[in-house]
Amino acid sequence: MRSGKLMLALATLAVSASVVTNVAAQTKEQFFPLLSYRTGPYAPNGVPWANGKQDYLKLINARDGGVNSVKLTYEECETGYATDRGVECYERLKSRPGVAVFDPQATGITFALTEKVTTDKIPLITLGYGLSVSQDGQAFKWNFPLMGSYWTGADILIQHIGKKEGGLDKLKGKKITLVYHDSPFGKEPIPLLQERAKMHGFDLQMIPVTAPGVDQKSAWLQVRQSRPDFVLLWGWGVMNSTALKEAQATGYPREKMYGVWWAGAEPDVKDVGEGAKGYNALALNTSGTEPKVIQDILKYVHAKGNGTGPKDEVGQVLYTRGVIIQMLSIEAVRRAQERFGKGKVMTGEQVRWGMENLALDQKRLDALGFSGIMRPLSTSCADHMGSSWARIQTWDGKKWAFSSDFIQADEQILKPMVKSGADKYLADKKMTRRPPADCQS
Repeated sequence: MRSGKLMLALATLAVSASVVTNVAAQTKEQFFPLLSYRTGPYAPNGVPWANGKQDYLKLINARDGGVNSVKLTYEECETGYATDRGVECYERLKSRPGVAVFDPQATGITFALTEKVTTDKIPLITLGYGLSVSQDGQAFKWNFPLMGSYWTGADILIQHIGKKEGGLDKLKGKKITLVYHDSPFGKEPIPLLQERAKMHGFDLQMIPVTAPGVDQKSAWLQVRQSRPDFVLLWGWGVMNSTALKEAQATGYPREKMYGVWWAGAEPDVKDVGEGAKGYNALALNTSGTEPKVIQDILKYVHAKGNGTGPKDEVGQVLYTRGVIIQMLSIEAVRRAQERFGKGKVMTGEQVRWGMENLALDQKRLDALGFSGIMRPLSTSCADHMGSSWARIQTWDGKKWAFSSDFIQADEQILKPMVKSGADKYLADKKMTRRPPADCQS
């Protein structure tokens, strides 16, 4: 009888130990919610972006065993690029244990989540998109438009065009037309372009394109009638290839077209081919399989049969951008661990601190395998962007090739606009700036 009770007690202890072990294992998992769109008109661009993020998570687990032994987990949630579905995904995933950061993957969703994350204390990484004024970290504690905003992108394009014309003063009297996705994303560069137009005397024309952008005949009829000197394309997904086909049909020179960095990837031009030859677009990162991090993904992920998508997309423009986004998210976790405890799962607040204190110099980028992919990046309480540089790339009919050196957005123009815009946002929302002491915490 005693032996029976003893066996029962030992069995109970074993089960209890197993439960404790499982709970401990669960607490050693850092969770990354992945909002994505693999369906709908934006899928050709959204898929490689999402695959790059997943593959980098798999790489860190397979090659490094996680971040200081903390395993990285994730779950995708399909938004279809729709704001309401994006908010639903956020609400469903935000309470998962160990949630680190959200990448909304859409400007409209970013707008909708900006107030929510302030309450929920979860950072948003909006690399190259989102609210341009959220560069001001003293006004936007939880938003991180890393590597650039639509204001920096538009400013760089105007600088580049001015240089090609022989100086910004040569833009006086020129016509520059913005063909844009009629959404928060497409409208975001307008204030910067209006400011530059006022400064340099060029005629800014704006032509909205109804989402998703498969019907642009009327837009390009306007282009044909007004005959602008340059067209800026602020498109995404199917809108980009459609615009290039319409430009070809109406005879508008592709070499006078300049796209945002979301209109400069393989899906945008591959179906147009030679018809897109000469088309230019901003570039935040390189492409190709030469970088060490891409080689590691091929070795540790795809060679093991664990690749998220087709092997031949690895290293493409948007795939690589997805890898960068996930790397910056993970480095924020790593940076937070340096302060709050290596080997521990970080809270959203701790990851936010890590994202605000990123210091990725060239040596660190080289160590991570990102040599040549991107420029160094360093964030602070005041600056949640960390870098405001981009290059121009040109499609030669078969591949993208860089056609400029790195250009930095003009902070003398941007800083006053960002501060003024941030102050207006705060006033409208009846919010205040962070106190100086908060930047030291």
